[in-house]
Amino acid sequence: MKKRVIIIGGGAAGFFAAIRFAELAPEAETRILEAGREVLGKVKISGGGRCNLTHACFVPKELSKFYPRGERELIGPFHRFCSGDTVDWFEKRGVPTKIEEDGRMFPVTDNSQTIIDCLWDAARNAGVQAHLQQRVHLLEPPGEPHGHWLVHTKENRYTADAVMIAAGSSPAMWKLLGALGHTIVEPVPSLFTFNIRDARIEGLQGLSVPKATVYVQGAKLQASGPLLITHWGMSGPAILRLSAWGARELAKLNYTFTVRVNWLGQSLEQVREVLDGQRQDTPKKQIQANPLFALPTRLWRSLTTGAGIDEQLRWAELGNKGLGRLAEELVNGVYAVEGKSTFKEEFVTAGGVSLREIDFKTFQSKLFPGLFFAGEVLDIDAITGGFNFQAAWTGGWIAGEAMAAL
Repeated sequence: MKKRVIIIGGGAAGFFAAIRFAELAPEAETRILEAGREVLGKVKISGGGRCNLTHACFVPKELSKFYPRGERELIGPFHRFCSGDTVDWFEKRGVPTKIEEDGRMFPVTDNSQTIIDCLWDAARNAGVQAHLQQRVHLLEPPGEPHGHWLVHTKENRYTADAVMIAAGSSPAMWKLLGALGHTIVEPVPSLFTFNIRDARIEGLQGLSVPKATVYVQGAKLQASGPLLITHWGMSGPAILRLSAWGARELAKLNYTFTVRVNWLGQSLEQVREVLDGQRQDTPKKQIQANPLFALPTRLWRSLTTGAGIDEQLRWAELGNKGLGRLAEELVNGVYAVEGKSTFKEEFVTAGGVSLREIDFKTFQSKLFPGLFFAGEVLDIDAITGGFNFQAAWTGGWIAGEAMAAL
């Protein structure tokens, strides 16, 4: 009887595992069961429809540092299949890639459909069968060594020698796995923006600074990078990194806290020195009309107003107390966060199947032989930039090889 493998979830991890398994075991039967009406839905919408498939970080230990959860566990797997391997895999199948300034990697076509078509073609050529609207509601482990798994959907019951879970952030699947005996780390949002209503940033949506540092008051959380002002508050890499590393702590605070924003990424002493120099060199110039530190004009005006500086005030009229207030506003501005906004198209969670229960040499369950995992169903997540997809490709590749070796 030929080997049968069931992969639950038709996303990046599921397809990659199915393809790798089927190519190594061409005589086997490989099925993907997808609960929805289409597969690779997240691939389609990621990166604004361009698919940010990985990141140009090619050193495993350095790459692992972009994962708030999974950093230690992924070092070994990345030594086996890293971002360079992902690029090579797609390019060998006719999909050249490019690197953007921030390190994100996309297909040269700037079209996620290119990635979808490549995965579909590879799956068909390997003999993978994909079944849509097949929501799994029950998993039955083998009753004896070398027995078969039973996978139940509403319409069908499948038997399999191995089962892989690649269902993404799925509360229903986590509930099913919890009932089976796996520990589920409670999921919370990992990538989100901060809702802030403050006169200093009101009406400035779309403005950004390149090197901000943001601190959460009363916590050991900080992150640096570009900061973007939005209709609802603050976003950009600095905020998203902070939300990722602080996912659990910020959830405990019910997303109500204060942040301290250094808009310049410079020390208070450095900023005071620049301001004092400006006061000495251009005493007759109006402060608000002449932005410093390459800040956008409207943001500079808003922050100087926040520091109590009148629109007509000139540098010569600015006393030491006023200069101190401006320096503080630029590097230690305090803002109240009252809630979060989540990117629906790039929703990522911290939480899932406990990493302590996974053998990362194979991505197999330590509790149930023949049960494999990859992707966001695990308690693994990363910041934006192609890192979550890379974890999916890596996990899928290794799980596919391991299932073929059974």
